[in-house]
Amino acid sequence: MSDCIFCKIVDGSIPSTKIYEDDHVYAFMDVAPLTKGHTLLVPKQHVKDLFEMPEEVARNLYAAAPKIANAIKSAFNPQGMNTINNNGSFAGQTVFHYHLHFIPRYDETDGLKVKWETKQSEFTQEVLKSFGEQIREKLNL
Repeated sequence: MSDCIFCKIVDGSIPSTKIYEDDHVYAFMDVAPLTKGHTLLVPKQHVKDLFEMPEEVARNLYAAAPKIANAIKSAFNPQGMNTINNNGSFAGQTVFHYHLHFIPRYDETDGLKVKWETKQSEFTQEVLKSFGEQIREKLNL
């Protein structure tokens, strides 16, 4: 896609600090990193988000993910790592080419706040069973 910044990074028309590349994916340093080692992994094929991602693209992308995570771990020895994808504008996606963030975690002051409050009291086992049935119906297996 000609106006996609990540497509331009993949094709080399915008420079990047490449971490990894194969026939299907490209990993590079985030230019606005949250922590040391913050890396992005993108499919070379332009895919807007996870909803539009073909299974083969997902297989190739997630096959490379452990390689990237383990290289970051080996290089910087973080205490942990978040892998984050914002899927859709409501979820915070701002670049509409699927990308997976690898954010090494060093301490609680690194700037990333991941917190949610569960709705366990609203979602009884009966409700969860109903949700599960609704999702399984849509899988068309």
